[in-house]
Amino acid sequence: MADAIIEDDTDDGTYDLDAGWDLDALRAQTPGCAHRTHLNNAGAALMSTATLTAMTGQLQLEATIGGYEAAAHAREHIDATYSALAELVGGRPDEIALFDNSTHAWNAAFYSLPLRPGDRILTGRAEYGSSVLAYLQVARRTGAELVVVPDDADGRIDLDALAGLVDERTKLIGLTWVPTSGGLVNPAAEVGRIARDAGALYLLDATQVVGQLPVDVAALGCDVLTGTGRKFLRGPRGTGFAWFGPGALQRLDPHVVEISAATWDGGRGFRWAEGARRFETWENSYVNVVGLGSAVRQAIDLGLDAVARRAVALGERLRRGLDDVPGVRTHDREAERCAIVTADVRGRDTADVAAALGAEGINVSTTVPGHNQLDERGVHPLVRFSPHYYNTVEELDRAVAAVAAIARSAG
Repeated sequence: MADAIIEDDTDDGTYDLDAGWDLDALRAQTPGCAHRTHLNNAGAALMSTATLTAMTGQLQLEATIGGYEAAAHAREHIDATYSALAELVGGRPDEIALFDNSTHAWNAAFYSLPLRPGDRILTGRAEYGSSVLAYLQVARRTGAELVVVPDDADGRIDLDALAGLVDERTKLIGLTWVPTSGGLVNPAAEVGRIARDAGALYLLDATQVVGQLPVDVAALGCDVLTGTGRKFLRGPRGTGFAWFGPGALQRLDPHVVEISAATWDGGRGFRWAEGARRFETWENSYVNVVGLGSAVRQAIDLGLDAVARRAVALGERLRRGLDDVPGVRTHDREAERCAIVTADVRGRDTADVAAALGAEGINVSTTVPGHNQLDERGVHPLVRFSPHYYNTVEELDRAVAAVAAIARSAG
């Protein structure tokens, strides 16, 4: 198997990339690997042939026998998606709700929390832009207060500051575990302990985590965890999910109701559906649902511990390679870092750098200041690289060489 070990020139030892897989076979089952160097897995990863086959089979069935009939025919596969997601995060199938993206999953939880004047929402500086906008809107509507917790010296949410800011008015602690804007990994489990002690609802955005790092909701201590299918899980776009723990179901009043979420009582009332599905809508793309289930099952079968080791090691290899290029600076200063790598090239516009890499067949993305409103570093926009386990060292080296050429052309 290619690139089993990346040697580390520090005292930390080695970055172990040997996950026990046949990497060539995995790449052969990923059609996009034949055409591009895909380093935009934090945006949307490449789907496998197994996921593609699951989706096209369901789509063909819909075209052949009808959409409702195809959904009934696929009931076992649909149920398996709930089971796989529950296994992925360490919950139960009845605690999983499906959505068309992670933001809608997050909104379903956040907007269902009753808030009053004087209530407090605590969050960190790495919070995702859509969540920040939601906090601001609800604070304006309800009179609740948004409190932004400072970073510690490593760029993570400051746990001492968080503990000091929690009081009896704190109703919600919202945290983005891994932000969209860099390699930071926030101390999610430690935040969970603070939230439990305070009796505050803990809403954890794991959008950039699921499929990249292991997840265990019991160890995290969160009440709600949200994620997406299209990023490191390698599922289709248009998929998201949330895990709702028992405490969340007791405290949240879903902000919308429809025929899948509740049952009419025959009079002027209704009963909520059991479990997390009270937060769902009735209509779904079951093509996407079975595709998501396939992708999640593949991640579980590969092993998230092995996936994480390889992805994080590839990220560190890329980060160090970029740091060695004159005129290039990375911005992932945190003590614990993941596979997301952000950088800029002195004298070159970020969008131009991304476009130049794209012209070389290297997929990257860029960060946007408006998506990182609470980040005080003033570094955005940046070029965002995000390798995954199916990438190779040769691909990373090619990307570094391409960035070096761009930096040289900037003078």
